[in-house]
Amino acid sequence: MKITLVGMGSGLPGSLTAQGLQALQTAGLILGAKRLLQNLPDGCTPNRKPIYLPDEVLACLQAEPCQTAALVYSGDTGFYSGAAALVPKLQAQGAEVTVLPGISSVQLLAAALGRPWQNWHLVSAHGCACAPAAECRSDRPTFFLTGGRNTSPAALCEILAAAGFGAVQATVGENLGTPQQKVITDTVQTLAGGSFAPLSVLLVEPCPKPQPRVPGLPDDAFIRGKTPMTKQEVRAAALAKLAVAPTDTLWDVGAGTGSVSVEMALAAPMGQVYAVECDADACALVRQNQAKFAASNLTLIAGKAPEALQNLPAPDAVFIGGSKGNMQAIVDAALAANPQTRLCIAAIALETLQQGIAALAAHGLAAQVTQIAVSRSKAAGSLHLMMANNPVFLIVRE
Repeated sequence: MKITLVGMGSGLPGSLTAQGLQALQTAGLILGAKRLLQNLPDGCTPNRKPIYLPDEVLACLQAEPCQTAALVYSGDTGFYSGAAALVPKLQAQGAEVTVLPGISSVQLLAAALGRPWQNWHLVSAHGCACAPAAECRSDRPTFFLTGGRNTSPAALCEILAAAGFGAVQATVGENLGTPQQKVITDTVQTLAGGSFAPLSVLLVEPCPKPQPRVPGLPDDAFIRGKTPMTKQEVRAAALAKLAVAPTDTLWDVGAGTGSVSVEMALAAPMGQVYAVECDADACALVRQNQAKFAASNLTLIAGKAPEALQNLPAPDAVFIGGSKGNMQAIVDAALAANPQTRLCIAAIALETLQQGIAALAAHGLAAQVTQIAVSRSKAAGSLHLMMANNPVFLIVRE
């Protein structure tokens, strides 16, 4: 069997390439989304089926064999297309596969704006998770292929506005390449309140990039209240022990003010941080500090560990700043989610130190303990005295 995968561009016959038009007009069976099948060019077979998922396509071709078939896709077959998953499956069944490109939504928007697109940062938010604020922190415009309620242009702009990018210019392209085409350019904040056609894409102009810095923000940079906070020097050491990478999934258990959570979020802009805290006042502080630092990749989990950890994504690294007496169960949960997760436990009391070591030992893991004793100068008349903070133990798995 010969099957041709055809990119149909905007979904109208006029956006087909000459090769694509010929493939469709000579096919004995045409598959694809219903919207595309309704807009096929003249001269195509009436033998059409609204099927495009790989397994359904394979089943259909086996049940209804024909010499030549075609499957139409919107946009380009090489740009976040279902063709990528289908081609190897068709080839495994011995089919002769031809892939024909189409005009992508990127090209259509660039043409509508009269701009080149070769320097755009291309991101798919269509049916998959993405971190809009992190994606936009570059020197290039960012193009989002959108789709679904939670990744519509308005929803993405709402996230970007919350991350402090409300004043940035952005463009929404609706129904590109069709008579209903509409291009709207405004600020991210304004577009966040808009309503757009289901077939829309988003282009965000370059957003301000945060100045790179090592972990360890000053203590007075955070909103504190009466909740205990992990101090600057300890925070810096803890993130170093955890070896936080830009794409990590991170847990901060016993988040307190959220100071460690915020530092994690800034160190992992393409990752996700889950701040777990059971105290209501502390949860309020986490939210305030998250807003202050525009940490859009930080999620507060209001609840007590280990129960609150059950449905979280597996962590690459975990910081335990408070356990409420549940140290063993928290370590158990972290290692059950990812046996290779990097662990760092902070302890002030000797009893907590012992519990941390024992929790690791229960899994056959040796503990490396570092004591951090910080003293800071304080003016006393014409003199300066060193004032000691409580020593802190950082316990990590070896």
